[in-house]
Amino acid sequence: MGALLAAGVLAGGLVALQGQADALENGVARTPPMGWNSWNTFGCNINETLIKQMADAIVGSGLRDLGYQYVVVDDCWFDPARDSAGNLRGDPSRFPSGMKALGDYLHAKGLKFGIYQVPVDKTCAQYFGGYPGATGSQGHEVQDARQFAAWGVDYLKYDWCSPGGTIDDQVRTFAKMRDALAATGRQIVYSINPNSIHAKTGPQRDWGDVANMWRTTEDITNRWDTGQTNGYPMGIQNIVDVTVPLASYARPGAFNDPDMMEVGRGGMTDTEMRSHFALWAVMASPLIAGNDLRSMDPATTAILKNQNLIAVNQDPLALQARQISNDGTRRVLAKRLANGDVAVALFNQGGGTTTVGTTASAIGLQGGSFTLRDAWTNAVSGSAGAISASVPPHGTVVYRVSGGASPSATPTVTPTATPTATPTATPTATPTPGGQDGCTATYRLAGDWGSGFQGEVTVRNTGSAPLNGWAVKMTLPGGQTITNLWNGVNTGTGGTVTVRNAPYNGTVAGNGSATFGFTADGSGSAAPTGMTCTSP
Repeated sequence: MGALLAAGVLAGGLVALQGQADALENGVARTPPMGWNSWNTFGCNINETLIKQMADAIVGSGLRDLGYQYVVVDDCWFDPARDSAGNLRGDPSRFPSGMKALGDYLHAKGLKFGIYQVPVDKTCAQYFGGYPGATGSQGHEVQDARQFAAWGVDYLKYDWCSPGGTIDDQVRTFAKMRDALAATGRQIVYSINPNSIHAKTGPQRDWGDVANMWRTTEDITNRWDTGQTNGYPMGIQNIVDVTVPLASYARPGAFNDPDMMEVGRGGMTDTEMRSHFALWAVMASPLIAGNDLRSMDPATTAILKNQNLIAVNQDPLALQARQISNDGTRRVLAKRLANGDVAVALFNQGGGTTTVGTTASAIGLQGGSFTLRDAWTNAVSGSAGAISASVPPHGTVVYRVSGGASPSATPTVTPTATPTATPTATPTATPTPGGQDGCTATYRLAGDWGSGFQGEVTVRNTGSAPLNGWAVKMTLPGGQTITNLWNGVNTGTGGTVTVRNAPYNGTVAGNGSATFGFTADGSGSAAPTGMTCTSP
């Protein structure tokens, strides 16, 4: 199975990512869904008693009251054959009470009912021969949507499970069930996976016009790094590499889905499990547990019940953290929150303990006095602007940073291709002559993945009075094209470009700074030349 799935990776180059589409406005998933799914631990070995026990455990452990509400019954729940009218039904030996009765049980517990299906003829288990029949929704979309609504389903996981079809075919096919669900009048979270047994089309477009959440990678496993760029199976580090560049797609009702969590399933250290949860939280990822909830150890319980990180994940702005920096070992992500705070993840991707840091100005906050709350220890500290921590191997420290001035707007980053490897370039700085018209500009290479790179430019006010506006002019080596830019306004796309202050970061305090960033095509091994900074 692994070899077959790995063979589905695109043999050629990735197609260009498309721009942000309108979000699916079906009234649900205004923040990332939270809950539990049966597949990671139990696969096809499911029945109604097990699902009810998991529901009881969600309630008894306090997880429900923290937001874990969707109980998703994955593959193998159905009778291998439809009835004489073509209707789906539960497997009579596994779910003798029927699926509506199961939904009623979950609803009575204050939970919501999730179910699995596919848009083709066979589910994944049927495709690989582990379960008989061919009961996919192909040709039955309207009928199945009505059946799900009648059973009280609140969440549909819709898995491609076929090597066939172009990405356009997938869009059209997934849209059939989207429209069929809408026609039922019932609010149902729509979760799709276009990658299953298929070229990895998940990261190639913004699927928010089609679904509430969409898988970005191949299936997850309970390992830190499997060496896969986007093939079966994916480790935590591998999934992060794919999903971080897709931050601009996340918004209320539409989320990148890096797959169900492996917290509590072994295979990783507690430090790695904490990183897994923390990174999913700041990436605005659905928090869908996949462990056996009946037998959680204290470490697993503490991770899944971390209220600081749940609050970050469930923030009503529903933004995904943007990447501030990444030198191959030290990676910094920042997520703007509705009350003006910023959640900052200091992620150590390396094999030894190291200090990971950034600054308040780099994450869009201005001022000179900040409060940092550690999401893991709840400890509170003060800072004049520095944000750093000593982080163990594969560890992630998350601070909720408050104070200072209002944060600058979150960038809209739409990279032209998913990086195929963790950037390893060492950041370089190329300062311009100081004191020029009251500002200087300093360039830093934040990451280079060969076919593209990310750069950051810090504009520093060299005077004591506020700087009301700035313009940075630079020439990209080799005439590369800027594909996306944030915290600035770009005039020109390739070669010599000028970036001016955006309305929300135009005033730079005396002796203060502002930072804008961009992604561009080609290699970033050579820094921009002729960089100058001027002010009105």
